[in-house]
Amino acid sequence: MERKITILSIDDEENIRFALGELFRFQGWEACCAPTVEKGIEQFRLHRPDIVLIDYHMPGINGVEGVRLLRKLSRTVPIIVFTIDESQEVADQFLQAGASDFALKPIKAPDIISRIKLHLRLLEREQPAQPLSKGLSEATLQLVLDSLKEGEDYMTVNEVAKSSGLAYQTVYRYLQYLIQNKKVEMVSIYGKVGRPRQLFRRTPGN
Repeated sequence: MERKITILSIDDEENIRFALGELFRFQGWEACCAPTVEKGIEQFRLHRPDIVLIDYHMPGINGVEGVRLLRKLSRTVPIIVFTIDESQEVADQFLQAGASDFALKPIKAPDIISRIKLHLRLLEREQPAQPLSKGLSEATLQLVLDSLKEGEDYMTVNEVAKSSGLAYQTVYRYLQYLIQNKKVEMVSIYGKVGRPRQLFRRTPGN
């Protein structure tokens, strides 16, 4: 008999925990939940979930520290952060703590289901050896790279995010890593007003 997928939700809002539990059970997954990071750690040790969903703003230990604590228990389990804050600075804090991806609140069922299925597929592809720096995942890095076009066509971060199925903040962080390692090129297009538009493509040969 095939083992069921187990998903742990850590969120201080009871209605969200209930809705996610019902949603996951409808998908045929096992659901467990916790209202705080401390309770979430207990549930993680008890159930050994395949994926963790964690809220950013919570009483007591917040989501960033929660991710750090969960990463001490598992280096590989995908951790998806719920947030209403689209700040890249906040996203980078989470990614450096070990988060895998983001889902914006208010939560939309089709979005969170597709995000979970994506990370389950990435988990199957992940090679356990040679983890990347600052919690980056080799499988996610390859997904971002595969989503970029090689040659003359440049893509925006939003286009890469749509192609890969990852959150904008996650894609941006991985693109910065790929640029540093000369696997991706970036150009800035300056308009008459506002910030320059950043475009990306794979470095020829990568």
